[in-house]
Amino acid sequence: MFNKLVESLKTCPIVKRGEYNYFIHPISDGVPIVEPALLREVAVLMLRALDLKGVDKIVVAEAMGIHIGVALSLMTDLPLTIIRKREYQLSGEVALHQTTGYSKGELYLNGIEKGDRVVVIDDVFSTGGTMKAILKGLADKGAEVSDVLVVIKRGECDIGRPYKYLVEIEVTKSGVNVKDTKF
Repeated sequence: MFNKLVESLKTCPIVKRGEYNYFIHPISDGVPIVEPALLREVAVLMLRALDLKGVDKIVVAEAMGIHIGVALSLMTDLPLTIIRKREYQLSGEVALHQTTGYSKGELYLNGIEKGDRVVVIDDVFSTGGTMKAILKGLADKGAEVSDVLVVIKRGECDIGRPYKYLVEIEVTKSGVNVKDTKF
């Protein structure tokens, strides 16, 4: 039985950012410490949930998608494409504008070619803003998105296509309530 993810969510700290109750967790923030057993559990659960048939690449967003993407890449031998917060000015680079529940900014997509079949994974959905930007950029590049998975779903998110999640939570000032798990 997998339970490290659920137990770690139930005990993670909550901080207030304006009116937003923000949970601090190793998967979504990288603090206080990312335990190998938790990361391994998340990677195994992602591997079980994702449709990887014919997939060429794993796509993640900087920064908190990197560690879960690396874990999945090591388990599958699929290359990892990291959407970065910094422009590199490489040929074919695509700028993506993201708007989340608490920030706005630019992301930069490299390493994707027309016809690539990809899976997109991310740490948390709150508003879906980052994922919508990523999906638009991948479509603009002519990539086929085989599957989308988020480790932690927080709230209702319409990203314009079906997606999977490992755990759904609700965050209040008193803590994290695990509403649903998919494992």
